[in-house]
Amino acid sequence: MSSVEDPANTSPSPYNLEASGGANQVRVRAYNERLVLSLVRRHGALSKADIARRTGLSAQTVSVIMRVLEKEGLLLRDEPVRGRVGQPSTPMRLNADAVLSFGVKIGRRSADLVLMDFVGTIRKQLHRTYAYPLPHEILDFVTHGIREIESSLSIAERRNIAGIGIAAPFELWSWAEEVGAPKGAMDVWRGFDLQIEIGARVPHAVYLQNDATSACGAELVFGVGARYPDFVYMFIGSFIGGGIVLNSSIFVGRTGTAGAIGPLPVRDRHGDTRQLLKIASIFVLENLLREQGIDPQPLWYSADDWIDFGPPLETWIQDTAEALAQAIVAAASIIDFSAAVIDGGFPDWVRRRVVEATIKAAAELDLQGVVMPEIVEGAVGTQARAIGGASLPIFARYLIDQNILFKEIDHAEAH
Repeated sequence: MSSVEDPANTSPSPYNLEASGGANQVRVRAYNERLVLSLVRRHGALSKADIARRTGLSAQTVSVIMRVLEKEGLLLRDEPVRGRVGQPSTPMRLNADAVLSFGVKIGRRSADLVLMDFVGTIRKQLHRTYAYPLPHEILDFVTHGIREIESSLSIAERRNIAGIGIAAPFELWSWAEEVGAPKGAMDVWRGFDLQIEIGARVPHAVYLQNDATSACGAELVFGVGARYPDFVYMFIGSFIGGGIVLNSSIFVGRTGTAGAIGPLPVRDRHGDTRQLLKIASIFVLENLLREQGIDPQPLWYSADDWIDFGPPLETWIQDTAEALAQAIVAAASIIDFSAAVIDGGFPDWVRRRVVEATIKAAAELDLQGVVMPEIVEGAVGTQARAIGGASLPIFARYLIDQNILFKEIDHAEAH
């Protein structure tokens, strides 16, 4: 599979591929192979004629590329489709088994490790909760977890592992007080290079990205991104974070923190101005439950299996919705997004209630002069950050273009 591991130096967005065009020169064969794989990934299955039409590559060039990709096991043939005229066309699709990738989500209350295949399906996953994250615990979880999962794989499956993508909050030591960590306990993260430390312990390439940006990337690739070319994304985890998609590409900004949204100033129910993250974050619900004498631990056991906490949950949902509505109006005042996408580390039924309440709260705001985006549920769900992390190695090695989809922190070669 060496033919797709050395891309051209420059390439257009993978999410405006029909307009990007291809090139027939031998020196950009690797780029053209990535272009074909990216198109097939986006559309599910395409014939040679479809790809030639969308890329501008010659039919002969497309035939050569697809034969190579099929021989390498990256593409599989579907059943021929018979049309009215001419020979039947044979769509090609990605071989889900051809590439596997590890994704790691590091949160302030829990960590997840997933093994994802070439089409974005989670094959295996592990979960760990903690009071607050510490480096040695994270290293232990990731390294032992990878060994555990790999021990259940065949030799062929282990050979197909593209790498490990880590989705983690930047500056993990920040807001330690809000999650109840002892004073100074999380300062150990200062100067700690998680990517290098994990890379020294595993035989795979390691990639690192901000957790909210990774979740946004997962939504763009595997969620509602096909329907909305521009959207502001909000992921409600222990702390709310987000991302911005413009022209079907993630916009990370000058420092890589564009769309963080957590620091946005909004008004709470008392009319006081506060940061969005201090209202619309799960740690706020955790503290609210404690105040009511309710054990908040079920929040972190499994993000998909929350219980209905009754009035405290409803209070948090309403407060969160009112704050999100203000944030969406602020975002729409700067860029006319087609959608505002809301997801989080909670069950679908909680997400649905948050979105419905946010739509209602937005309608009660002064919207004069604002073109409001459609407020919609995210489609990826609780594992969005881990899936986004697992996408990093796959895009780095096989698809177009990791520097546009995700601003890659580093590209460590596999041992």
